[in-house]
Amino acid sequence: MATPSTPVITLTNLRKRFGIGDAQHYAIDGIDLTIESGEFIAIMGPSGCGKTTLLNILGLLDSDIEGSYELEGTSISRLSRRKQSRIRSEQIGFIFQSFNLIPRLNVIDNVSLPLIYKGLSKLARTKKASAILRSFHLGEREFYMPHQLSGGQMQRVAIARALVNEPSIILADEPTGNLDSHASHIIMEELSDLHQKGNTIIMVTHNPDLTTYASRVITMLDGKIDTDTFKLPVIPKTNKKVPLGAHRKTHHDPSEQEGDN
Repeated sequence: MATPSTPVITLTNLRKRFGIGDAQHYAIDGIDLTIESGEFIAIMGPSGCGKTTLLNILGLLDSDIEGSYELEGTSISRLSRRKQSRIRSEQIGFIFQSFNLIPRLNVIDNVSLPLIYKGLSKLARTKKASAILRSFHLGEREFYMPHQLSGGQMQRVAIARALVNEPSIILADEPTGNLDSHASHIIMEELSDLHQKGNTIIMVTHNPDLTTYASRVITMLDGKIDTDTFKLPVIPKTNKKVPLGAHRKTHHDPSEQEGDN
């Protein structure tokens, strides 16, 4: 686990190559990035700039990389595939634009699905999934099928599924891309609440209006970071506290006497 001084994510000269020979190109081309615990980061940029590729790497969905990726102080290159899979299921929650709900499963079974990998019983999984659905005001939709829900409701189910394992990092790829403005506002308020509770959120979006919810905005261009609003915290200078009355001198000071005349 990371200590308070350890960044959640540290990328050093990160590169991701696609193609071979003359067709070779870098979708991620030398990124240096540090993400602290509890940040809400919005990543923007034109199509093809590498946003989703970066998100997949951060989520350990793609580990065929060059450079260094440290997660809570540990290099992912030192982690076995089994360990990476466990981290994905326990520490990272994914929210996708297309919801990725399984059509043949009802709402509660979709949400409880990640809990199978933790070895919980069917009853325990159902209870936990039901509780988180109620927190998203979806308790009455537990036994609905995905096609019976609105787009906003499907995305809230997808968020509930992403959170059922209580991950510390949430990766959202265009989470409002298929929603109208009203549903988008509801989803962003949900993500904002999660941020306030201490979750680290990294969101890819094309919508500049959504960056108002973020504490930090990164723009990408041609596989590189173009701009980053991150600023180091300014530590205010404070004078050493002195007990009341301590400024009074108990000994005779000629200069004080001079001032009184």
